[in-house]
Amino acid sequence: MATFLYKLGRFAFRRRHFVILIWVALLAAVGAGAASAPAATSNSFSIPGTEAQKAFDLLDERFPGSNVDGATARVVFKAPKGETMTDPANRSAVLQVVAELGKGAQVGHVTDPYESRAVSKDRTTAFTQVSYDVSAFELEEPTREELKDAAKHGEKEGLTVEIGGDALESIPETGASEVIGIAVSAVVLVITFGSLVAAGMPLLTALIGVGIGVSSITALSSALDLSSTTATLATMIGLAVGIDYALFIVSRYRAELIEGNTPEEAAGRAVGTAGSAVVFAGLTVVIALVGLSVVNIPLLTKMGLAAAGTVAIAVLIALTMIPALLGAARGRVLRRKTRKQLSAARKDGKQAAEAAEDKPNMGTRWARFVLRRPVMVLLAGVIGLGAVALPVSSLELGLPDDGAKPADTTQRKAYDTLATSFGPGFNGPLMLAVDTADSDDPKAATQRVVKTVARLDGVAAVTPATFNRFGNTAMLTVIPESGPSSLDTEDLVADIRSTADDLKADTGADTLVTGTTAMNIDVSKKLNDALVPYLALVVGLAFLLLMVVFRSVLVPLKAALGFLLSVVAALGAVVAVFQWGWLADVFGVEQTGPVMSMVPIFMVGVVFGLAMDYEVFLVTRMREAYVHGERPGEAVVTGFRHGARVVTAAAVIMISVFAGFIGSSESMVKMIGFGLAVAVAFDAFVVRMAIVPAVLALLGGAAWWLPRWMDKVLPNVDVEGEGLQKRTAVETADGPAAAGDTPYSELSRV
Repeated sequence: MATFLYKLGRFAFRRRHFVILIWVALLAAVGAGAASAPAATSNSFSIPGTEAQKAFDLLDERFPGSNVDGATARVVFKAPKGETMTDPANRSAVLQVVAELGKGAQVGHVTDPYESRAVSKDRTTAFTQVSYDVSAFELEEPTREELKDAAKHGEKEGLTVEIGGDALESIPETGASEVIGIAVSAVVLVITFGSLVAAGMPLLTALIGVGIGVSSITALSSALDLSSTTATLATMIGLAVGIDYALFIVSRYRAELIEGNTPEEAAGRAVGTAGSAVVFAGLTVVIALVGLSVVNIPLLTKMGLAAAGTVAIAVLIALTMIPALLGAARGRVLRRKTRKQLSAARKDGKQAAEAAEDKPNMGTRWARFVLRRPVMVLLAGVIGLGAVALPVSSLELGLPDDGAKPADTTQRKAYDTLATSFGPGFNGPLMLAVDTADSDDPKAATQRVVKTVARLDGVAAVTPATFNRFGNTAMLTVIPESGPSSLDTEDLVADIRSTADDLKADTGADTLVTGTTAMNIDVSKKLNDALVPYLALVVGLAFLLLMVVFRSVLVPLKAALGFLLSVVAALGAVVAVFQWGWLADVFGVEQTGPVMSMVPIFMVGVVFGLAMDYEVFLVTRMREAYVHGERPGEAVVTGFRHGARVVTAAAVIMISVFAGFIGSSESMVKMIGFGLAVAVAFDAFVVRMAIVPAVLALLGGAAWWLPRWMDKVLPNVDVEGEGLQKRTAVETADGPAAAGDTPYSELSRV
């Protein structure tokens, strides 16, 4: 592989104008396709195999046009102090708002709070429920404005009006956080390289790759029913790996120039060595993202596949466009001071590397420190991350509701008002679908269900059943005594479902629990159940891949165990901040509660891919030095001398990008941003920079042990470039440098 990529790098270097033109033309083509493609009309969310989804499908079939999974809004009215909602003036104001809401184009039904008994016992609060014909993501902005305007009319009459429900949920807009992340990335790259030209290449190629990936997603979103969050995930991951991959190839190119190679030869060697690491690092990320399909949630599967496609584009751009840009920049990727030093050294007959490295850098000094005290560093890293991981034992999973929103939002105010005036359960009603098609007496069977459920612990009320026109299906609502994210509500759902079998045996009616609260519970359980199989699949496949890369059993095992340690520690930090409330004020967490169900599996996928990036880039250089004759300890130092600075820069860039989302007002975005930022920090600086060299120091040459039979079975992909070095050594001995190469002494004049 190294030889093939070496040839590819030199080809792109020589045919730079052609290669750059192809990528720019491709960006323009997919951009035009995205601009002309029809807008996505759906953000459907289904959970195959869950009872909640089965009940939704049943109600859709038996109650055509009811749109049971459509968007809803609860408009909550609070009477002025000393007045009640039954006062004539307040009643008239509420009915005017209800009438205005009913005129909306996408509105299916609006309840009258006085007819539906939606007035609190103390008569100070009332609410109306608005049901829409489409999902929350399909609501048009004018519809949301009509909802807000109706509430304002109620406020003009002296009432306090707040709006809850998912109707106000809009598609998250991105832009500010990405701009902050890119700005920080630019600063870090300039500091790392000391050259604006070198710093600009990773940013330029990453933006082109993300542009192609996101434009492709936009163009296909309608045809493939891709959700609005798919492009957001692809942007986040694409920027991360795009900058990383280009960063490592440019860094290796600079090192090859310093070693005395001509620009074209340096580009070929950089792509042949660092490019091989990019290919396998990209494969680990793709495996992690494609592996999300094991969860069997279509939305998550499409997001993973789309992001994996963006990663593949980032790999291809790094292997082709970066050497093409290097062909245009040549020696300008080095600091001006370095170019002058190297040119002077050439005239004096000194080796280029000696001139550029007069003293050990920080990576070299740190590696030598770890080699002197490996046990101390290993214990400090493991014990430290283990302590941070302890809160994971109290991890509670759930999906956020309006109760998790900031206290100053109308959704949160509506949530708190309903909980105070009607009880917490009114914010998370359960919907029961009773299939009486096989029952001899549908009405008697349904009545039996109502009475049985009403007697269960934790039930505040059960509404009368509503039958469809054929009389073979009933729909009723159960109000829990506890809130929607409470464990008591989860227990109640389990109790209802446990009685369903007995009820079916006695009455022939099949009772299914659904609704937003039940769906959230089912999603959390499905994600929780899928975490271990997903982890086993991703880590197992990556373990095999890393064995091929490193020709070792212990190095991949160490890499996998280190990743697990960092991701568990990051989850512990998430629990401590978002569930326990530690440092909540620092991170702007206004409401603690269960950790979002999506966070663990999302962190496993994303962090695993990025962690393996750092592992591959750092340890591949160590493996390369070891294969080329250095002792195990010297190989570790060499790996850190060439890779520590770049890995540090890549990690700082990723942490900055993810940390930008912590300032979001959305609790989900805040939690994901915090979790990913902390996970990357733990993995890059504790696991890869401390634990990895300490373990390698203790293992010595045994770290690179591979059974003979396995050595024969595994393909030799030559990531370290041993075959490439032999080939280029022969070519150098046989003749002069390839035509078109710039002599090294010319770098100072470029």
